[in-house]
Amino acid sequence: MQDDTFGFRSIGVIHSPHKDVSRTPIQPVFCNDIKGRVVLEDEYADGLRGLEGFSHIYLFYYFHESRKVCLQLKPYLSDQEQGIFASRAPHRPNKLGMSLVRLMSIEGNVLHIKDIDVIDGTPLFDIKPYIQRFDSRENARSGWQDTIPDDIAGSRGVREYKE
Repeated sequence: MQDDTFGFRSIGVIHSPHKDVSRTPIQPVFCNDIKGRVVLEDEYADGLRGLEGFSHIYLFYYFHESRKVCLQLKPYLSDQEQGIFASRAPHRPNKLGMSLVRLMSIEGNVLHIKDIDVIDGTPLFDIKPYIQRFDSRENARSGWQDTIPDDIAGSRGVREYKE
């Protein structure tokens, strides 16, 4: 395996009411109306032009509180171990996370968002707009998650794994 290293630099910080990793909801769908803010470094504010017309955005960030790497683990809602790449758990080789949140407004270099499932103080790597015609897929499959009944999946939303 070749040892390629890529450097990323934070472009801002995600702020939320979530202060404790073990009590942070695991997906934005479990955070309906929970407010947060993204504060971009001033030098990137011009990159927000045109974003105000989008209802949802993807946030790409660093799982800075994750201290380990697991190639297999028991993710949320699974009774069986799964590979890390079949989950959205933070114990990834590159600690890259993503969340789809609602964009409420933009004031200068501050994005006001809702449905945030990210711990306060998380370093932000990138923002991309959600584009329905490109991002929504018919007949999509969700692997082992498809076996979980909707009433079970929607009833719990706090992390069940430990750092």
